[in-house]
Amino acid sequence: MYKIVIVGGGAGGLELATELGNKLGRKRKAHITLVDKNRTHLWKPLLHEVAAGSLDDGIDALSYRAHAKNHGFNFKLGALANIDRENKQIQLAQLNDLDGTQILPESEVSYDILVMALGSVSNDFKTKGVAEHCIFLDSPQQAKKFHNRMLNKYLQLGVQETKQVSVAIVGAGATGVELSAELYNSLQQVSSYGFEHIKASDLKVSLVEAGAKILPALPERISASAHQELLKLGVDVRTKTMVIEATQQGLLTKEGELIAADLIVWAAGIKAPDFLKEIAGLETNQVNQLVVKASLQTTLDDAIYAIGDCASCALPDGGFVPPRAQSAHQMASLVAKNIIATIKEKSLVSYKYRDYGSLVSLSNYSTVGSLMGNLMKGSMKIEGRLARMVYISLYRMHQVALHGYFRTALISLVERINRVLRPRLKLH
Repeated sequence: MYKIVIVGGGAGGLELATELGNKLGRKRKAHITLVDKNRTHLWKPLLHEVAAGSLDDGIDALSYRAHAKNHGFNFKLGALANIDRENKQIQLAQLNDLDGTQILPESEVSYDILVMALGSVSNDFKTKGVAEHCIFLDSPQQAKKFHNRMLNKYLQLGVQETKQVSVAIVGAGATGVELSAELYNSLQQVSSYGFEHIKASDLKVSLVEAGAKILPALPERISASAHQELLKLGVDVRTKTMVIEATQQGLLTKEGELIAADLIVWAAGIKAPDFLKEIAGLETNQVNQLVVKASLQTTLDDAIYAIGDCASCALPDGGFVPPRAQSAHQMASLVAKNIIATIKEKSLVSYKYRDYGSLVSLSNYSTVGSLMGNLMKGSMKIEGRLARMVYISLYRMHQVALHGYFRTALISLVERINRVLRPRLKLH
């Protein structure tokens, strides 16, 4: 029986484990194991909502262990330490509790096929002070850390000398823009839960971007529309502004200006985790991504695949597959087909990236983006309610891949009920 190990339970890794579990694990045609250092899964594009308090990860997170039981695969808690390609084993690091007490010792997991789906982490480009003074929205833990600090700042308003809460966000890609808007939405909500003294002017958000425009991956008209929406909310949008240092007081720019901030979020770029750099002698690029062939197998070992943000996959016309949730979704589907083909001793197929466009949610205020690919020739710019519906549908697609249509419909119904029963904002 084939032993298939998937390391990383993000969007791509969990979707792949679910599909293989349903098609192979339940029929005992393969033994599938998903490895992740966390106990639960949350769709990464939602982390800005967790940070702002608009989403309660305690309700929306999915338990790996329960999901594995329902879909024919196994889950193992652990963090990857190394890969032994000769013996086809991965080595997991010792697992410790928060106080340093050992929970699990070092261990090994054997594989016939290994899939690396470790996602990405923030890239601070070795900027001075960033690691010490900034929060990265790489995980629910980081998002909750920001949320707790934000609530504490709201508590201090009017009690101490604090007259305004200032937040600086470095990087005006989707994460930075969406978080900027979500913070103003959460400010409106928090004022109705015992914070009546808080008003819009009590929050100052500075969005700092080194490039010439925000949302550089989107067309100029869409970028300009989002820019105007943020200005209406009160966001201080600063383009062509290079940050050279983060301090306890705020951000220091190349021009010598200090952008004061109580909280700093770094969302200026991504890279694969540092420990992947040339792991087990595999080929990697400058941002630690594993270089893969068209089949999504790594260039130096056909038994190892890589998908999602940790994979460097060249496009036929130049450039590389962008690190997006839709890329991970497509890659997971392709690798599932190739693994099944390997078991059936059939030929593998090549990955062809399909760009369905990009959408950015400005919380309850607006949604902007472009739709591409099979929907029409070229691209279509969309805004408002239509864009919001399409944006939500992306998350529903992920849920359908995990739960199927019927359970996703039930989840949607429960979410609507929770809007009535639960507070609109997480207050703890």
